[in-house]
Amino acid sequence: MTAHSTLIDRHERRWILISAALLASFAVLIGIAGFALGVQVPTLDRRVDPKKLNEDPMWSKPGVRELVPGRKYEVYLIAQTWQFVPREIVVPAGAKVTFYVTSRDIQHGFKVLDTDLNVQVIPGYVGKLSYTFKEPGEYKFICTEYCGLGHAAMSGVIKVVPPEEYTGSQ
Repeated sequence: MTAHSTLIDRHERRWILISAALLASFAVLIGIAGFALGVQVPTLDRRVDPKKLNEDPMWSKPGVRELVPGRKYEVYLIAQTWQFVPREIVVPAGAKVTFYVTSRDIQHGFKVLDTDLNVQVIPGYVGKLSYTFKEPGEYKFICTEYCGLGHAAMSGVIKVVPPEEYTGSQ
């Protein structure tokens, strides 16, 4: 072995250690983001027949369902040609809201602006996301997948009201 080849090995070893340290630090940061900050990945909760949504008891009347008054709610939302059903959702501030979203026709997207709620909405599948709206206000939601000529108009609003003003599933 020459002095030159030993120098190269030492140099390569240093870069391998630096790369390993960077990978380890990225893994730690992902763990922190996932657990300490509460970042969640949307999941496909179950399957549903998009042609029979009107017959399915869970989907025949989409909207807000109160599970624990003032604390826990479910929202069933259907994306279909250029609209969401319902277009307006009202929930109290501070309550945990679980969204179940599906599509009646083609692929859509569901994104609540100014939050981390975002899921791809695929016919036949139910996307599930949970969020707690801490502050009263209006949160617009939009379709994030191009779905045809009326795509730009495909939106709705979540009205978050103070708990004392909430009058039930609206």
